Amino acid sequence: MEIAAKDLAVRFGRVTLLRKINVRIRDGEMVGLIGPNGSGKTTLLRILANLRSPDEGTVSYTGRSAAEVGARRLSQQIAYLAQAADVHWPMRVETLVGLGRLPHRRPMRGFSSDDRMAIERAMVACDVIAFRDRTMSEVSGGERLRILLARALAVEAEMLLADEPIAALDPLHQLQVMELLRCTAREGRGVVVVLHDLALAARYCDRLVLLAGGSILAEGKPDNVLTDAHIARAYGVDVVRGHKDGVPYLLPWLPSAASCRSSSVSAIGRTGQRVGADQ
Repeated sequence: MEIAAKDLAVRFGRVTLLRKINVRIRDGEMVGLIGPNGSGKTTLLRILANLRSPDEGTVSYTGRSAAEVGARRLSQQIAYLAQAADVHWPMRVETLVGLGRLPHRRPMRGFSSDDRMAIERAMVACDVIAFRDRTMSEVSGGERLRILLARALAVEAEMLLADEPIAALDPLHQLQVMELLRCTAREGRGVVVVLHDLALAARYCDRLVLLAGGSILAEGKPDNVLTDAHIARAYGVDVVRGHKDGVPYLLPWLPSAASCRSSSVSAIGRTGQRVGADQ
């Protein structure tokens, strides 16, 4: 499967959030969608998942529109994990994961053997099998996120779109989820993941799309996207770099000089004097 977005634009009133966005997602690759807060990552992901319509532009699915594919077929092909998704009723964990099989089930039919195997695989992969008989009110925030990821994986879709799936996880489970997503891509499915951790994005993603200022600032292999200049321009920070076992890594370290100058100018504009200056 291939998802292709062409000339997308999104506006909120007079504010243009995204403009002239062109991106393709293919089977067998893990794409990291990165950028500062408010850059439109979640909005773009929802458009790719056919959960929101752009104000301009089109999205096609292996050359066909969503209407041509059909809602049921598209729900089988694309699994979506929302940011900070919540569950407002005391459903059993296994039952919730089983909701991922709804696109494949016929009306008034129970789970098939294929459904049950998919649910079991998803719970094992996300390390939530021990919670299967608990209700969602009896698990922690990090466990809840892994359970919701298991629900998305249970769809066994051709494309998995995940919005900040590691945001509430401890370091061990962050690494396990990133490994799981990369393995999912290696099995031939497409993965798009919204991330704020640049080190994990660089380490695990095949390709990065960096959003900033309403457009794509850079796209390509992590080394080509996460340059000092791109990071300073998008995030306003400088990074430190190193290598571990031959793998490069980077860490945000300090606000960039340009960012500091901008903050100082803003402070002067608000107060009429530099913040911290003698009275």
